[in-house]
Amino acid sequence: MNRLQGIHIPNLDEKMGMNAEKYVNSLTKPPGSLGRLEEVVIELAKMTGEAFPEISPPGVIVFAADHGITSEGVSAFPQEVTCQMVRNFLNGGAAINVFSRSINARLSIVDIGVSSDIEDENLVKKKVRYGTANFLNEDAMSPDEAVKAIEIGFELGQKMINDGAKCLILGEMGIGNTTTSSAVAAAISGKNIDSLVGIGTGIEKNKIPYKQQVIMNALKRRKPAADDPIDVLSKVGGLEIAGMAGAMLAAASNRTPILIDGFICATAALVAKLISNQVTDYMILGHRSVEPGHTHVMELLGKKPLLDLEMRLGEGTGAAVAFPILQSAVLMLKEMATFETAQISNKE
Repeated sequence: MNRLQGIHIPNLDEKMGMNAEKYVNSLTKPPGSLGRLEEVVIELAKMTGEAFPEISPPGVIVFAADHGITSEGVSAFPQEVTCQMVRNFLNGGAAINVFSRSINARLSIVDIGVSSDIEDENLVKKKVRYGTANFLNEDAMSPDEAVKAIEIGFELGQKMINDGAKCLILGEMGIGNTTTSSAVAAAISGKNIDSLVGIGTGIEKNKIPYKQQVIMNALKRRKPAADDPIDVLSKVGGLEIAGMAGAMLAAASNRTPILIDGFICATAALVAKLISNQVTDYMILGHRSVEPGHTHVMELLGKKPLLDLEMRLGEGTGAAVAFPILQSAVLMLKEMATFETAQISNKE
């Protein structure tokens, strides 16, 4: 798969993880009393290979793209909202802007496949094509376009890390992308569509069976190969999903933790896992989305979420909201006293 074929993802540093665990147990608290914060910081030590992991500043990359499947009436919003929301991101008014500012994140907005042109000097223009095709009637994109979108994601993930990001958060914007994600997740997992499809951006519940039927019909016609990420992406995928998968691979190859957002981002993580199984070693799941498919995807990734706030916005918002938990974990390690330094008697 071009230059991604030779991607090298290093093994976790298990020795550093054991050192971190030993140090965590020497802190002035009963062992295990800080629960998952202790688990998280040990995982971060393994990922980064650092005794005291650095995760700040985080880097947020939001990939935007349109989906031809919206012409089937599967979304509550019209396709032009993708372009309008990209402008909102660029103007600083979206939820991900607010949450990125709150964690001092570096934010990058990428046009990887919006169906119209947007002129703004702050927009990263990497358009592969003007939206995907309607995958009910034809393949969403060509295999070459799928590979190109992954490579763009890898390039931009690498750039964000080169510019100083110590943790990567991926977000997306694309009307219709819960339908696309459900199709991708079903193709890879073999799960029944009925268990994967939710309301997305807010379609009426009585329209969910129609959305499910559209996806089932598309999968029967396209027949994507479950073990081939390029085949799945080209037949029923999305350009922003491919871009996020590529950025995840870049992060893992640099020992940079990836904080995974909701259903669409987790579906991209599934695609990245198909490309390189070790990529999941560098993932932490930020939150549980209310989209039903997210639970199944989390199981396939072997991850449990840090938060459950009943969110379903996307954009990377759930991951950004979860980031302070990672901050708390690393500060616990760096700033808490040990029993020895505090001269406190430890448990006999």
